[in-house]
Amino acid sequence: MARTNSRHGARDFLVRALYQWQFTNHDHAELVDQFEREAGFSAIDQAYFRSLLEIVLEDVETLDGIIAGLAARPLAQLDAVGRAILLLALAELRHRPDVPKNVIINEAVELAKRYGATDSYRFVNALLDNAARELGDRDGRLTE
Repeated sequence: MARTNSRHGARDFLVRALYQWQFTNHDHAELVDQFEREAGFSAIDQAYFRSLLEIVLEDVETLDGIIAGLAARPLAQLDAVGRAILLLALAELRHRPDVPKNVIINEAVELAKRYGATDSYRFVNALLDNAARELGDRDGRLTE
């Protein structure tokens, strides 16, 4: 499987893992253990999955702060799927300067279309567009 497709698969697994984490509060090891048993896990970029999952779980307060600062609605009103997608994409914007911003945003929009509520992709797209704009000419990492 091509690297791009395997990262696409990793993002799909990550959204599901982050969704579950919001309800179970499982730690990184528990989530990895569970998801590596699922069909299709061997075909994804497993290192990318593990790394980004760890980054999100360690950086969740900062990522939530960014969402709260950019969203037109309170964080408490954000559904778990939307939050999972935004946490993942913002972690990539902050910590993966090797991944083009437009790829991160496009992947997040596609995940929102697949898993989110009707039209949630518009909210995801707008928030991430604003977040990417905040990057400006910085070193490629989104900061608070």
